[in-house]
Amino acid sequence: MSTDPRLYLDAEFSAGAHLPLEKDQAHYLLTVMRRKAGDRVRLFNGRNGEWQAEIAEAGRRNAVLAIGEQTRSQVEVPDLALYFAPVKKARTDFIVEKATELGARSITPVMTARTIADRVKRERMEAIAREAAEQTERLDLPQIAEPVALTALINSWDSARTLIYCDEGGDEAEKPWGGEAGRAMPMAEALATASEGPAAILIGPEGGFSPEERALLRSQAFVLPVTLGPRILRADTAVVAAMTVWQALKGDWR
Repeated sequence: MSTDPRLYLDAEFSAGAHLPLEKDQAHYLLTVMRRKAGDRVRLFNGRNGEWQAEIAEAGRRNAVLAIGEQTRSQVEVPDLALYFAPVKKARTDFIVEKATELGARSITPVMTARTIADRVKRERMEAIAREAAEQTERLDLPQIAEPVALTALINSWDSARTLIYCDEGGDEAEKPWGGEAGRAMPMAEALATASEGPAAILIGPEGGFSPEERALLRSQAFVLPVTLGPRILRADTAVVAAMTVWQALKGDWR
């Protein structure tokens, strides 16, 4: 695998064209990665695959790239969306980074009754996703959406997309783990009979969904309740676990 630095540029590529880098990207390439004029760089824009380029100009605070030839054709990740209730800053950053690495096509924060973070910074999430895509050979970036309330999300849902709802509870509140009634099926077992179409994963807050939210989700025909095993997982761990299982059984790990 190439050791040449890899950058996302929101620009059109054509052989022989010269593209100036933004200040932050020039700093990363010249100062952090210690590259100089004549060194090679790999580029992608999420639309036209990956291209080879060369540093044509390297100043103290600026750089210009000369575009060479296309080296990889565009390939899309499977149509898997992630919806998650924001948690503390560092853990939300982790979720966005790992969801990008694991191939989420879109990432959307969902506000629930027990969500502990009342705001998220979309620009920060976009920057984290871009860096993760650059480092993991993705040819696109996940779409980062504005936060949405759970009720609004359900009311506007496209029923052609299966919503995989990670439900760790049961229907008997007085019993450990909610008893046996209403318990969700293990995720791998549930996916064995699920459709091959577009899907989404919903991860709740660390306090869990409220009884009302759980009832709302369970009442929807497009919702597939699943469990992630016999242990309670933190929200960020649950994202990685659920996406891993889906990619292995329904995604591009097969």
